[in-house]
Amino acid sequence: MTAQRWAITRFLVAVAAGAVLLDVWAGWALPVVIVAIVVMVMGHEFGHFITAKRAGLLVTDFFVGFGPVVWSTTVGETRYGVRLLPLGGYVKVPGMTWSDTVEPAIEARTYRAASYPRKVLFASAGSLMHVVMALLLAWASLTFVGLPSASHIGIGSFTHFDGQRLNPAQVAGLRVGDQVLSIDGVSITNVNRLVNLVHDHTGQRLRIVVERNGTKHTLYAVPEDGRHLRVGGQRVATGPTPVGYLGIGLKDLIVHESWLGAVPASFTKVVSTVGLAAKGIVHVFSPGEFASLFHQVTNPAAASNPTAQLNRPQSIVGVVRLAVQSTQLGVGVLLEILMIVNIFVGLLNMVPMLPLDGGYVLVATYERIRSRRGRAYHADIQRLLPLVYAFSLVLLALFAATLYLDIVHPIVNPFQ
Repeated sequence: MTAQRWAITRFLVAVAAGAVLLDVWAGWALPVVIVAIVVMVMGHEFGHFITAKRAGLLVTDFFVGFGPVVWSTTVGETRYGVRLLPLGGYVKVPGMTWSDTVEPAIEARTYRAASYPRKVLFASAGSLMHVVMALLLAWASLTFVGLPSASHIGIGSFTHFDGQRLNPAQVAGLRVGDQVLSIDGVSITNVNRLVNLVHDHTGQRLRIVVERNGTKHTLYAVPEDGRHLRVGGQRVATGPTPVGYLGIGLKDLIVHESWLGAVPASFTKVVSTVGLAAKGIVHVFSPGEFASLFHQVTNPAAASNPTAQLNRPQSIVGVVRLAVQSTQLGVGVLLEILMIVNIFVGLLNMVPMLPLDGGYVLVATYERIRSRRGRAYHADIQRLLPLVYAFSLVLLALFAATLYLDIVHPIVNPFQ
């Protein structure tokens, strides 16, 4: 990685660590989120490291952390070590540009001397690792935690009607946690279908098939007219026509995929998330979004408006806060947030502008197009510096605005 990219990585992770001081959180959530972000950053660096090694490039350093060296050892031609501040990591490969000074003895193993496919693979490896980590998170979420499924309708609670010890559902033998499979032979694949069937069959005996602890049970229940039922003194239903009620609260059940079944489901989830993240990145860099951020920075009332906050991009501080808050709804939601963060960071790194990884892919591709047989074209990065500085200023403005807003006007907890 170049010095610019080291600085970006160090800065982002340092701010993530600073989020610890901004959010006071008792329990396991905050340390887990911080460790997850550090692992995400190091996974990115490992992608560059392993592809460089496999491509025969010279990797001179692979360090965890920044600052003074705490421990290091040299294995072969690479120095591995730990630095004092555990705020990320870096991989060093000589010759990232043609203006770098490199000893002639190692020129053949520099980045700039590599073939076009090896350059592209090395530059893209960090983002590819984010995709791999996103797939692993999606697979773990589907397999070990499970996700609510709108097509798996279960009984979440019972309604107690005034004057009744047991409601019709309890009389029939239904239990909390039962999955409703069918009613009178009609498959139940969504909440509306179940509700409509019950509403339309007041006083009629319904055959209800449920799954309980892996076993199917057939039960019979008779919906009562809601116009004659009360809860807390208030009628359940009004109107000229009867409306059937069993007295059940419905919920989407948690569904676990099999180890193998979760593989294609993970790819499907990641691909769909990539599409949404790509649209999000386009939105983030749009003039309208910058105008909105400027308005929120200069107008506290706008910054505190829940509607404005809904589509506001977040800094690493906001992401850490959001990930910690997501644990209120369980580990599965946290894994979803981390998966989205990996995909977003991976795509952002592939934006075709220096100093991002996508910029190096763009330069390598341009050199490949301009090269002729026996004569390789060398792009002059120095000529791109004005554009690089301009884009860096855009990134800095975006990060500064979102960081300020996330500290001074944090987004309202969406999980409460």
